[in-house]
Amino acid sequence: MKRYLLAATAALTLAGCHKDQPAPVYEMVPVQRRDIVVTASAAGTIQPILTVQVKSQASGAITEMRVQTGDDVRPGQLLALIDPRLPKSGLDQAKATLEVAKAQFQNAQTQLARMDTLLKTQAVTQTDYDNARVSFTQAEAALVNARSNLSDAQIAYDQTRVTAPVAGTIIQKNVELGTVISSPARDVGGGTVLFQMANLDTVQVQSMVDETDIGKVQPGLPVTITVDAFPNRPFQGTVLKIEPQATQNQNVTMFPVLVNIYNPEHLLKPGMNAEVEVHVGQRQGVLAIPNSALRTQRDVASAAQVLGLDPNDVQAQLAAAPAAPPARFGGDTAQRGTTLGAAPSAGGGDPAKPAGRDSAKAATNVMTTPDGRQITLPAGYTPEKIRELFRKTMSGGQLTPAEQAAMNQVRSQFGAGRGGQGGQGGGFGTGQMRRGGAFASSYIVFALRNGKATPVNIRTGLTDLDYIEVTSGLTEKDTVLLLPSASLVQAQQDMRNRFQSMTGGGLPGLRQQTGGAAGGGGGTTKAR
Repeated sequence: MKRYLLAATAALTLAGCHKDQPAPVYEMVPVQRRDIVVTASAAGTIQPILTVQVKSQASGAITEMRVQTGDDVRPGQLLALIDPRLPKSGLDQAKATLEVAKAQFQNAQTQLARMDTLLKTQAVTQTDYDNARVSFTQAEAALVNARSNLSDAQIAYDQTRVTAPVAGTIIQKNVELGTVISSPARDVGGGTVLFQMANLDTVQVQSMVDETDIGKVQPGLPVTITVDAFPNRPFQGTVLKIEPQATQNQNVTMFPVLVNIYNPEHLLKPGMNAEVEVHVGQRQGVLAIPNSALRTQRDVASAAQVLGLDPNDVQAQLAAAPAAPPARFGGDTAQRGTTLGAAPSAGGGDPAKPAGRDSAKAATNVMTTPDGRQITLPAGYTPEKIRELFRKTMSGGQLTPAEQAAMNQVRSQFGAGRGGQGGQGGGFGTGQMRRGGAFASSYIVFALRNGKATPVNIRTGLTDLDYIEVTSGLTEKDTVLLLPSASLVQAQQDMRNRFQSMTGGGLPGLRQQTGGAAGGGGGTTKAR
């Protein structure tokens, strides 16, 4: 109970002192240059790009194990030895068979040469010569077969030495010393997997990116990866590709994004959980202000009331002030070859020609919005008349049917009707994507100029949700005002009114005394 009483006392103290010396409701922040980085966050698991299963063509028991998990191996390096006795016996038999085949071939070759000589002197018949030639051909075929068998036996013997097919790291060992393995050439199950190897010089992360951010992600964008094992050491990578097929998990649509990470020290291991931040936009050393300083036409009136300004005067200043020129990003210009803010010539004529009666009439029927766009006014209405109608609407005045129709026509061109009722829907979009990942929008800020709060039209660019890039409208010499939201100010006022209605202006048994506390409104409360 005491805690609630103290809180109520403090609130009433501030409310009572507000009438005499109001505390500042804004914070002054200078416009400064800073770096703005916009990222799309995702999570994934470290995976090797290339994984190889090592098997042996030979069958038998493992007699020697040369590597363990985690060892880095080079191509051709010996990994394990398999019992070579049977392959060695087959190799010896093949060698002996080859020697016999060589002797038989030489003998058949000699016999064929002798029969050829005897046939010429007609000492033997043609049949005897043909039989000698067949024997020579058979001996020659036996020699070729013996050499082939020797080659196969040599391969079978060499296959008892399991070597690394590629350079990489042993990430898994499935057998131990003495394990009997089967050959994939003889086993319908595919044979025994001895090791799993992976090249960890470059690893990969398959991260799931929400569909709301996937439009900003492109192959080649830089990526920062962090893992729990090295929380203070970020790793750098690049986006390799975006998978075309989305996946859904609990009604959330996600797209797999493959990221390659250079890993020369092999610090990143397969299976590590990684946090991925794709740098979808980056600005170095640009003018920036806090996002909380931004205002739109929709809430500029409430901001003016917080600052103690007349909303009608603020609207008149904004309407009379020149609009900030549209931002340019990588050659994407709003109007090429035209002076920004100038009305186009009537009928698309040559702007170099002297302005005639038609062009002067066209200029009076064109109004420049705060975001630099040109809109055509209804017949019989000038920009001054439209601004007067806006001020009339803001002050609660009633429009005639003709005036209301004119206002609706104007709103339909620059979007004022989207913001809400009463003409408070500003003519600024919420931001549209430009080339290079930049966002361009128009807003209003209150800057401190000549000691007074002044509304200023600005153009903005990239934002990281804390700060936003200012492309035009402000300089480093300016100071912007951070204002509380209209809902916060209204809630504070409602609380003060509620306490005052309950206590009649103060709590019974308490006497309020105003003091000279710094910052205003810092009175003290004492008990009787």
